[in-house]
Amino acid sequence: MKVTAKIQAIASSEKVGIYSIIFNNQTETEFRDFLKKFRSNAKLHKDYRAIIHALHKILKNGALERYFRFEGKMNDHVSALSVDSKQLRLYCLRISNQILILGNGGVKETRTYNENSELCGYVMDLQIFDKVFYEAIKNGSIQIKINSIENIENANFTL
Repeated sequence: MKVTAKIQAIASSEKVGIYSIIFNNQTETEFRDFLKKFRSNAKLHKDYRAIIHALHKILKNGALERYFRFEGKMNDHVSALSVDSKQLRLYCLRISNQILILGNGGVKETRTYNENSELCGYVMDLQIFDKVFYEAIKNGSIQIKINSIENIENANFTL
């Protein structure tokens, strides 16, 4: 089955534009799905709040490298927010200090994300999207302008 994706703006400031991905005409972004899954989870509340706090810091300061932990391969931009969260992971594409694309995430109960099929799936989705996203930049269908991605309202990505 062919997978399609769109990008939706989530928040922006002078320092950063934050976006998320919507797969296959879903009604919710990957980030909104993450929020819904963990917002009311009492066991993970501290981790959830740490991730939200980190996103507020990113809005204030930009998507600086120090806020992230590299998670993918050497040739992609997949990261996880590097916060004091012990169990909860939010995966994203850190494109630059000014552009961040949020994905989904979950509870990390294994040593690496590769050992957990759900987390591995989220990382793989972002790795595939990363390639298609950069191809769209290369062919000019979207452009990055400082802290925004131009032409995303009409952009459909086929994965």
